[in-house]
Amino acid sequence: MYYLKISGTVVNPAPQTMQVAIQDIDAKATRDAQGLLHRDRVATKRKINLTFGALTVPECSKILRLVEAEFFSVEYLDPNTGGMKTGRFYVGDRTAPIYTFVDSLPVWKNLSFDLIEQ
Repeated sequence: MYYLKISGTVVNPAPQTMQVAIQDIDAKATRDAQGLLHRDRVATKRKINLTFGALTVPECSKILRLVEAEFFSVEYLDPNTGGMKTGRFYVGDRTAPIYTFVDSLPVWKNLSFDLIEQ
């Protein structure tokens, strides 16, 4: 079964979209006189972009509280390995626009943020 888990909690409702970027981290990259690139790759890390559909106030709050620690565990489907992978991540900027109001209560839509591997 595939799911997204943050700090041991399955994220529910699930994100509407999830994009996994596989990033090479270089300590140094230079080009020589012939234009050839020489790199000192030190790691390969993941950045996961999440966007959620319509959320109630409690749902939005619950999701944002899952990512408020400085670092936390994330279990996700990794496109490279084809299976579930767990890593230590931190969160980037969080955006939570209000979509509409229903009975004077806001409905959030397109809550989005990046999870960046430590």
